[in-house]
Amino acid sequence: MTTRLLSRLLCGAAALFGLALHAAAEPMPATTKLVPEKSQIAFVSKQMGVPVEGSFKRFDAQVAFDPKKPEGGSVVLQIDTASAGFGIPMSDAELPKPTWFDTAHFPQASFRSTAIKALGEGRFEMAGKLTIKGVSKVVTVPVSITSSGGAYSVATGTLTIQRLDYKVGDGEWTDTSVVGNEVQVRFKLTLTGLGPL
Repeated sequence: MTTRLLSRLLCGAAALFGLALHAAAEPMPATTKLVPEKSQIAFVSKQMGVPVEGSFKRFDAQVAFDPKKPEGGSVVLQIDTASAGFGIPMSDAELPKPTWFDTAHFPQASFRSTAIKALGEGRFEMAGKLTIKGVSKVVTVPVSITSSGGAYSVATGTLTIQRLDYKVGDGEWTDTSVVGNEVQVRFKLTLTGLGPL
């Protein structure tokens, strides 16, 4: 082996070693996970003019989001529609039926972000597609994120939708004097590994 070849090999090895050290020094992105038992998704509608609150008991989220660089992030939320309930047995028995959520054909509702914009002071604007009963609409969701101390961050927000846009409450239930068209969706998502605000 010539001196020149040996020198090239040593230089190459040194370069690879340097790259390895640099990669090891770079912090790995944190894995953000939803903490379901500390999270809530509620919905409020009016029945005969009286606000009634229900909730979804089962949902999941995939979050790839750096609060310092929100424009490169993404959020996907899946909601088990069969878990919807008001805590009133008669009403809860109706919700899975075809007139309402039709859970046999549409077991999940979802939100998929398409753009995230920082508004400052832990506030963000997330645009995306909300899909319910196979109907997708573009919505913009205001989100506030706070640190609850320790490993947790909490994302909260409220979105108002029109249920008839998604065919929730067909047939006789399209009469909005009985069940209002406007539904307010409120969420509190507790996350781990989100990273500093």
